[in-house]
Amino acid sequence: MRTFTNVKDLGDLNAAILEALEVKKNRFNYKALGENKTVMLVFFNSSLRTRLSSQKAAMNLGMNSMVLDVNQGAWRLETERGVVMDGDKTEHLLEAIPVMGAYCDIIGVRSFAQFENKADDYSEKVLNQFIKYSGRPVFSMESAIGHPLQAFADLITIEEFKTKPRPKVVLTWAPHPKALPQAVPNSFADFMNEADVDFVITHPEGYELDPQFVRGAKVEYDQKKAFEDAGFIYAKNWSAFRDDVYGQILSKDMNWTVDAEKMSLTDSAFFMHCLPVRRNMIVTDEVIESPQSIVIPEAANREISCQVVLKRMLEGLAPKSPEGDFAVAK
Repeated sequence: MRTFTNVKDLGDLNAAILEALEVKKNRFNYKALGENKTVMLVFFNSSLRTRLSSQKAAMNLGMNSMVLDVNQGAWRLETERGVVMDGDKTEHLLEAIPVMGAYCDIIGVRSFAQFENKADDYSEKVLNQFIKYSGRPVFSMESAIGHPLQAFADLITIEEFKTKPRPKVVLTWAPHPKALPQAVPNSFADFMNEADVDFVITHPEGYELDPQFVRGAKVEYDQKKAFEDAGFIYAKNWSAFRDDVYGQILSKDMNWTVDAEKMSLTDSAFFMHCLPVRRNMIVTDEVIESPQSIVIPEAANREISCQVVLKRMLEGLAPKSPEGDFAVAK
């Protein structure tokens, strides 16, 4: 595996789930794979679960890890071509990336949507430059439009907790005080559409997601109707995707908060969220503290999803030549 940015990169999804469950049984079976190997984790944005789970996954595999906080522990990086660098950006990404690649074997990148230009966000400019110029396998630790490590962990969690062979899984929009990217819901939809589940998306009108991720999923604008007989409720806020309102908050309708009354419409559904969560906006205290809340096991599985990806990348590594194998940015 050279890249991990979406569900297709995993190949056979059932095989990936089985591999994840096997890794979880004994996380240290593959330490020899990572001996004398280094993963570099590059963060353009803040993180808790992604940072800790990625480092722990690397340790489980016997790897060294280096963490770079761009904009805090490094020079400010310019990402645009053709600019006159006479401002506060000291180094260009096109020089920084191959230098990073020279110091490691695998790179993880976390970079959010900026909401300044939809085309720029959805072209994944930062992530794709790492893929093109680092000379190393690259995995997304959340990007402008996707969070595949989270979605893979979500799928592992559903597999562990499901009570039916083909459960109903509902992705529901919920209110939030800030404009949030579509990355988590995009990847969740990407994975659920390939999984053996009955997948439904519910949100207010105007919050439609990119069709490339929605695909054949059922979209239901009546949240209570969507919740009926569900086995899993995945709550997440996202801002508008449509061109004329991209990145905007169209509504903070608290009627969309997941509460006990709505959960009672389900088939004793488990509650899921990627965290961090705004209590009593996204979900009430009563629901997130209930026995049906599996947000902590879900977060714990972030270690497993990352470990499977790193394991596959390590298995595919060719020996590093003394001269290096880095692309020249042109």
